[in-house]
This record gives sequence, C-alpha cells and structure tokens, in this order.
Amino acid sequence: MGEQVGRAPRDDAAWWRGAVIYQVYVRSFADGNGDGTGDLTGVREHLEYLRDLGVDAIWFNPFYVSPLADGGYDVADYRAIDPAFGTLEQAEQVIREALALGIRTIIDIVPNHVSDQHPWFQAALAAAPGSPERARFWFRSGKGDAGEQMPTHWVSSFQGSTWTRTTNPDGTPGEWYLHLFTPEQPDLNWDHPDVRREHEDILRFWFDRGVAGVRIDSAALLVKDPSLPEVPEYPVPGAHPHVDRDELHDVYRAWRAVADSYDGSRVLVGEVWLDDAERFARYLRPDEMHTAFNFDFMARPWSAKELRDSIDMTLAAHRPVGAPATWVLSNHDVTRPVTRYGRADSSFDFGSKRFGTPTDLALGLRRARAAALLTAALPGSLYVYQGDELGLPEVEDLPADALQDPMHFRSGGVDPGRDGCRVPLPWSGSTPPFGFSPSGSTSPAWLPQPASWAGLTVEAQASDPTSTLSLYRAAFALRRAEPDLGDGPMQWLDVDDDSVLAFTRGRQFACVVNLGSVAVDLPPHTAVLLASGELTDGRLPGDTAVWLRTATSSPEISVPSE
Repeated sequence: MGEQVGRAPRDDAAWWRGAVIYQVYVRSFADGNGDGTGDLTGVREHLEYLRDLGVDAIWFNPFYVSPLADGGYDVADYRAIDPAFGTLEQAEQVIREALALGIRTIIDIVPNHVSDQHPWFQAALAAAPGSPERARFWFRSGKGDAGEQMPTHWVSSFQGSTWTRTTNPDGTPGEWYLHLFTPEQPDLNWDHPDVRREHEDILRFWFDRGVAGVRIDSAALLVKDPSLPEVPEYPVPGAHPHVDRDELHDVYRAWRAVADSYDGSRVLVGEVWLDDAERFARYLRPDEMHTAFNFDFMARPWSAKELRDSIDMTLAAHRPVGAPATWVLSNHDVTRPVTRYGRADSSFDFGSKRFGTPTDLALGLRRARAAALLTAALPGSLYVYQGDELGLPEVEDLPADALQDPMHFRSGGVDPGRDGCRVPLPWSGSTPPFGFSPSGSTSPAWLPQPASWAGLTVEAQASDPTSTLSLYRAAFALRRAEPDLGDGPMQWLDVDDDSVLAFTRGRQFACVVNLGSVAVDLPPHTAVLLASGELTDGRLPGDTAVWLRTATSSPEISVPSE
C-alpha cells in the first residue's frame, strides 16, 4: 500500500453524529488475489482511495465464514474470516491501516439467525426434540394428525414459507424449524441465555480488535412471541409476533452496556425497517442504539413534497431522543439511484421489482447527482454505498445463469433480485474486469460487468472535474470543512415553487435543489460552492442541486420561479 498518510479522525466522542460512512461489499469491491472475488487484500490496496474520497468510516458487509446462501448474511463463524475474503489477521491489518488513514471500521452482525452450517444448528439437527441444543432455535412440531402442516403461516422476507421440516435419523419426517429468511438461515431463540451471551461475546471479540461500531442486521426481528400466533391482518404496534417486540429493547440495552465499557465511542447502528416513527425512535434512546438507518427517505420518489415530508418526519422522530438522523440513497439490497431515479415510478419497494422496467439513465444520473448533494447537506450522518460515487447504474441484463440472489429464486424468477447492485466495481482500463482483479488475472469477476462501464471507472473519472467521482470528493471535502454541515440544525427557506427544496445550515450555507423541469433563480449569495450540474445563465436547472455561500445572516430567503 505504500506509506500511509492519513488525517486526524473526527472527534472521538461524537464522530458518528456527522460522519460519512462508506459501505464496502467486500465480494464486489476489489479482488486482490486474482480469483474473481473481492477480498480484504483488495480493500487494503484501495484504502487510500477511500481516504481521498473523504470518508470517515467503512461499514463492511459480513465477511465471516459462510456458505454464502445469502451473500454472507448466513454466518457460520463470527470469529473467523471466510477464506474467500482472507484471514482474521488480514482483517485486523485492514482495521489498523484504515485507522492510520483516519478511517474507522464498522462491522456487520446478523443476530436474527445463523447459517444452517453453524455448529449450534448442526448440533441441534443431531439432537432429539426437546433437547438443550434445539432450545437455541425455534423447533416445533407441525400441525395436523401427522405434523405435516407448518406451525404458522408466517411469510418469509424473501417470499415463501418460514418453516422447513427436518428428517429424523430413521428417515421419517421430524420437527419444523423457523427461518424468517431462507431455510439456510435458521432463526435464533433470543429468549435463550446462550444466544444473548454469545452475541455479547462477539461484540467484545471485535471491539477488542479495534472496530469502532457494529451495524445490526434486521434489528427489529430478533424476538418472537413464544406462543407463535398467526400475524394479525392489522397488528397494533408492539403486538406483531416477530417484528418490533418490546422485549427487544432489553437486548440492545445490554449491547449498549458492552459498547460503553470500551474507551472512545463504539457505536451501534440498527437496520430498523419500521413505518411507525415513534416506535423507530425507541431504538435510539440514550441507553440503546446510537443511530439507525433511515429507509423511508431512500424509498421515496423524486418529488420535492415527498422528500421534504420524509426529512421533516425523520428529524421529528429523532428530536425527542437526541439522536442524529442518517441519510442513505441505496445499499446492497436496493436498486441503484441512477436507475431508480430514471423511472416513471422513482420510489423503491421490494415487492414491485420486476425485469424490464424502463429507465432513462441520463435523467437518473442527473437526479442521483442532485440527491447526493441534498443528502450530504442534511443534518446527521451520511452512508454511501460503494459505486454510487461513480454514478454506476443497476446492471439489469445479467445472464440468467449468473444470478445468485435467493430473492430471485424464491420469487419463482419474478423478482430480479439484488445481484444487479452487487456487480464488482470498475477501477481502470477499457474492458472487463476493469481493474477489479490484478493485471494478468484469468478469472472473470464473480458477476460480469457491462462493457459500457469503460467510461465510469475510477481511472476515467479521477481527472475529470465534471465526473460524479469528482462531485463526491468535492462534496465530502466541503462537508468536512464547513462547520455547519454534518450534525446540527437546519432551517427550511420560503420558496415560491413547490418543486424546489431549499434550506440553510447555520448562517452562511444554503442548499437548493430543483426537482422540477424549469430553471429557477438562485437566492442571494456570495459564491457557488458546488453544483451537481452546470448552471444556466446563473439559474438552477431542473434536477440539479447547488450549495451556496449565502450573502446574508438572515435565514429568510425566497427562491422565485420562472
């Protein structure tokens, strides 16, 4: 990697409140050993790229030992790195060298379930019904005269049933076990002390190795109603049998106590998918998680009203508990913004994903660039999924035999799945694998890259001041330099056009976003700090955002329309 030249990390006590956090999906980030799969060697070789991008932390998707039935979210051993990605020693080296460059590390923990290859589950399968080994999971007898019916009709997050029947040693059908995702991901029983103790020990294992935080997957699903009732048609808050149970908060209070026992700030970040803002905020009370992902904003369509409503709702939900909001445009599960924002319906919903949905990529890129400036100017912390800083679109024409995502297969082939946002990054060159693997490598990338990405490589964009990469670098540099950006208050500005969002951060910074199609005048300002696209005779075109140094200390600014 050469000599490491870093920068001072953000203030240790509150770095997470306004941090820029970059999501690394290791399998698709960079291949260091030439086998076509991304690995920790590849990450280490590109740490300086992340420093130059201007991020404060890396969030790693699971890189533990796993059969990869669900992209690593089926963990067989939390204390070892999957050989496809490297070794524990290499993970420790990445953590150290990233910190030397001013970049902290967040790892992913998947507490709802483990892999069916996990030693605990293998022991449970080998044990008899009612055994201590099975008590760590949700094994139940089936309904019906011969137990042939599933214990419940709960629906999997990946579609289909949530129960799989076991086979007894004599070949006869046995008990059923619960899995809210795939059969290869059996759910843990969080009423069992072994389960709670094990996960607290896992936190300590990684905190001892220098990680700065933990992202908690499917954080609202852990606890189940032990009576296993059917899901009501309209469950009242807190009464769903396997979502957002009140007992969950005791789990996260215990985790917070572990995190707080370490020097510095070790943060807990929840993946909490909840529509109820008040229930969502409960996870962010001072003795629970530090932050949680804001999925509502990510799922909203390209509409000034929709996005403003989401921003207002998000800030209002966080205000009573004093937690900072988070802003994210995509992740390893979600259609990339360039593709999503170019569609007639630019919102996101897992249930509506289909092959062949038309998109205007030029329009989507303009909007994605504007959205990048919008989110980077909002109060709180910012998450960036790898490749969004390059303006990568979703790859929607992957060969059928290349698809691997269980969401695709469990939908009967109707859902295209999530492979399209997981295609390996293009680093350099004019043909695949675009520098993803070392020069001379003969192994193709684990998912094929489109030839059209030649102009989107890091190499192609690095020296182009108009590129999306240059826009992100400039935005993150300004965000770090501007004292009013990151955590803190904001104030909406009065505007005369309902397709415009405008707000101030502090007294001399304003962000204006034109989500319409007609150019608008800019408010009084002394300088244009950054724009997502070219201005037109000093006016802000449609689908464009701008950061301004304002000319007045008064927040009352009007943005007239044409």
